[in-house]
Amino acid sequence: MRATMRHAVGMSLVLGIGLMLSGCGGGAADENKPMSEVKAEAKEMDVSALRDMAMAYKIAITSKMSQVDAVKEKLKEIPPMELLGEEAKSLKGELDVIMKSVKALKARYKVYYGHLKEAKGDLSGLDL
Repeated sequence: MRATMRHAVGMSLVLGIGLMLSGCGGGAADENKPMSEVKAEAKEMDVSALRDMAMAYKIAITSKMSQVDAVKEKLKEIPPMELLGEEAKSLKGELDVIMKSVKALKARYKVYYGHLKEAKGDLSGLDL
């Protein structure tokens, strides 16, 4: 029962962060934005905009990592004899999709972070 409550609270937190991110407008992290566009955009941004974008990506990555943790917890709850079953396969597929998203977000984060660092902007609180 406790694990279920923790899971429910964790998923509520992840959902809340996700909803918050989706309302960020132009400064929202977009894992599907082409890298060429991200690089071109970052070259034109001032230090404040670079920091805002790096922070948006950091928040999105943190949110996705919470989802990763939640799926891993679900996998831990599956008995060893059922790890080859459909539920485990489904969870592993879900984990793969989330990790692909994290990889895309990190690639874009690194562009904004790198340009901010190059411009000698404030990097505090941006470490992953």
